[in-house]
Amino acid sequence: MRQARPHRLEPPWLPLRRLRHGEVSVGSLDWLRDQGSLTRKVVQRCGGRFRVQVLEQGWTQPLPGEGLLLDMAQRQTAMLREVLLLCNEVPWVFARTLIPASTLQGAGRRLAHLRDRPLGALLFADPRVKRGALEVARLLPHHVLFRSAVDSLPVAPDALWARRTLFQLEGRPLLVNEVFLPEIPES
Repeated sequence: MRQARPHRLEPPWLPLRRLRHGEVSVGSLDWLRDQGSLTRKVVQRCGGRFRVQVLEQGWTQPLPGEGLLLDMAQRQTAMLREVLLLCNEVPWVFARTLIPASTLQGAGRRLAHLRDRPLGALLFADPRVKRGALEVARLLPHHVLFRSAVDSLPVAPDALWARRTLFQLEGRPLLVNEVFLPEIPES
């Protein structure tokens, strides 16, 4: 994974192994380092009605660090999908996925037509999908990802924890950011 110096609107992402215990609660750490499908874990923990709420889907320019990870040229656009994972209508996770146009070919065509189906269920069920290393970050109010994540919340917290993963579908990249919202229970 190529690294860039963080843009002022992006958090400094760290490999999961560099996250120090004590920086984050044990319960939050369990969510951050879980290697399975986050969707599956949320559904299991929900104990009620789970659903995906699509907030936005369309084309956008990735942030500089995202574009670098996706190996995209400057000014190139990617399909953006922002969703909330809800338990009993309470937002637990905000997810931001970026998919370059080249990834939406072949087996990736179905990614453009998910509607309110969870992306994680599709990714973890497909043996052609390879998952990269998890990176984590503490999001602050000046970060674009923080602002997008709290936009639908009644009150914005001081900070949020997030993780991201670069997936490959038949060798073509897609980037999934998952932000843990204040109402998610300790794992």
